[in-house]
Amino acid sequence: MQPSHARRQNLSLALQALYSSGPMSRADLARSLGLTKVTVSELVTALLDRGHAIEVGRSTPGRMGKPSILVDVNRTGLQMIGLDLSDHRALHGAVLDLDGTVVARAQRPVLTDDSVIGDGSTAGPDYPAGPLGGERAVDLVLELVAECLALATAPILGIGIGTPGIVGSDGVVKTAPNLDWRDVPLRDIVASATNLPVSLCNDADAAAHADHTLGDGGDDLVLVKIGRGVGCGLIVGGRRVRGAHSAAGEIGHVVVGTDGGRRCRCGKVGCLETWVSAPRLEQAIAASTPDPADAAPHADDVPDAVTAAGERLAIALAPVVAALDLADVVLCGPAHVIVPALVESVERTLRARLFTVENATLRVRVVEDPNDIVVRGAAALVLLDQLGVS
Repeated sequence: MQPSHARRQNLSLALQALYSSGPMSRADLARSLGLTKVTVSELVTALLDRGHAIEVGRSTPGRMGKPSILVDVNRTGLQMIGLDLSDHRALHGAVLDLDGTVVARAQRPVLTDDSVIGDGSTAGPDYPAGPLGGERAVDLVLELVAECLALATAPILGIGIGTPGIVGSDGVVKTAPNLDWRDVPLRDIVASATNLPVSLCNDADAAAHADHTLGDGGDDLVLVKIGRGVGCGLIVGGRRVRGAHSAAGEIGHVVVGTDGGRRCRCGKVGCLETWVSAPRLEQAIAASTPDPADAAPHADDVPDAVTAAGERLAIALAPVVAALDLADVVLCGPAHVIVPALVESVERTLRARLFTVENATLRVRVVEDPNDIVVRGAAALVLLDQLGVS
């Protein structure tokens, strides 16, 4: 390893230790990293000079010696911008500190024409369909970034963007039908407009990053994001799985079962998206909920369609969970469609299809804050790309 690479790695290790453990003295940090005090002192000086770390006071004096100066990540003195482009109703942006706390918010409404949504049903006021329009979508993203920059109260470390569609490692959105994008170099466009580092990934990948870095997720998980479509993010061994074509987790158009189903917008019949999309679940729940004010159907009223949706999702997930030996299955989506009956159906079907060893540690859960998970995950990508913190 070249000296410059070793130094970069040690800087990331120091930031990771501080980010995970909180304020530490230089001596404690040296012991934690297994490096000499001289080396760590040089690393800390570099981090202080860059503004990535700050001194935060002194430790409580012990029996021997004077108190030590404590060092920590510059958690509030630097900020990040996170964008969520996955909501068909609006593009969402936020300014966050390095702990992932939202400092300010902004959004740009998305106006679309009525047409047919992915599961074959007619779009309504809550789920209008029809593409936003490629160039207009890019313009809205740039407007949203500009507003977030104006709302920032500290230097910006970088901009993270979670977008629907397939995103290449080169920062190009290969395809995002809901935004009418194909081969859009979004990372370079935003970087050129702001002169800031930009991190870009699929929205489900961003959500998985948020759960892993800033939430309750472990190092081996699959997060399923349910919205207008269905996608998932995979974390294996603490790292995001991208796949050979940057399309890992694109399960929405996997056909589940051989017993037919609805025709999908992609032309196939029985795609997972036609069973588990938020519009389809909303229709099923609304049909069984006499009072529109009810947040969710009563247990006795849960329609077969909700249970079937959970079963189909589990059918698609079971081989993935088994092949990668995952311990954590996380569901993310609008709270009014991720009802207990859906979660129970997913878990019941998974346990019925998995080997006993996998069953022993399997956890199926729902994210606590689905509304901010993509912007927080996009910000977590900035932490990883700019500071090496995960």
